[in-house]
Amino acid sequence: MESTYLKAILADVYEKSGVKVYLRPAKEGETPALFECGGIKVEAAVEGTGEEGERLARLVSYLVSSIDPEPFADRREELRAILLGEGGSWRVHRFMTKYSVEDGAVYCIDLVADKHAEEALSQIERCIDERSFVLATDERHIAVIQFVDDEQTPYEFGQFLSQSLYEELGIKASVGVGCEVRSFSEVATSFAQAATALRMSGIFHNEGEVHSYREYLLVRMLEDLPRSRLQDYVEQFRIGGAEEIFGDEEMTATAEAFLESSLNISETSRNLYMHRNTLSYRLDKIERATGLNIRKFSDAVTFRTITILYKLLNS
Repeated sequence: MESTYLKAILADVYEKSGVKVYLRPAKEGETPALFECGGIKVEAAVEGTGEEGERLARLVSYLVSSIDPEPFADRREELRAILLGEGGSWRVHRFMTKYSVEDGAVYCIDLVADKHAEEALSQIERCIDERSFVLATDERHIAVIQFVDDEQTPYEFGQFLSQSLYEELGIKASVGVGCEVRSFSEVATSFAQAATALRMSGIFHNEGEVHSYREYLLVRMLEDLPRSRLQDYVEQFRIGGAEEIFGDEEMTATAEAFLESSLNISETSRNLYMHRNTLSYRLDKIERATGLNIRKFSDAVTFRTITILYKLLNS
């Protein structure tokens, strides 16, 4: 068995158990371990001696046998499993070896078309180069794995796909963009980020077709907290008019547009096709209800945080 492949499996064992395994005969202070991987018996060593060493050797043997992969599915099924985090680094290495996939920095996109998913997938295939991958992860979602280049940022590439689908097929798409990762072996991380960005855009009803995971870093940090802690934070702000503002989609949309326009009243008025006086009236209403003057950066940050807390608690 190729040593790199076996090392990938043992790295997965270490991640799951914390046990270090050496692919050589045991030395002093180590216990011999014999396991079967890919139909081949492998002699190895684990740290520790005595009953504890024997226990660790048995554990390694069990874990390797449970990780040892099943026969290959077709390429798209294997890639779908990798994106969804099924299997460890051994699965990625096996896929890269079988299909001669070069390693390098990549990012993922999770895309949902409003109609004609199969036609959308075919169009995306025409938009990517031969190194990249596109596949349907379910009936609605299309995943794209794109190698990093100097021509487009991940966000710009997401915009390019969205625009291409609309101009060529009349298909509107919601696009989530994951962060760049250094190696193809980390592709599942970027895909999870892309899927999160797409999910968050739905929760927050954000306008626009393309959403980057970077937009939602604060949201993800807060989402990981228990709901009871989120409720504590909301109560600590002691905002009596929260429901009047955060329960009013028109008011929250106005505030979000103002924040997205870098607290610029003129730009927000143009983007919303709203008179400056109307916008100022709404900003004043927000200040009366919440005590926050979001024309000020510090109050704008606080308002944004409370908005996230409110939406997470009511999603």
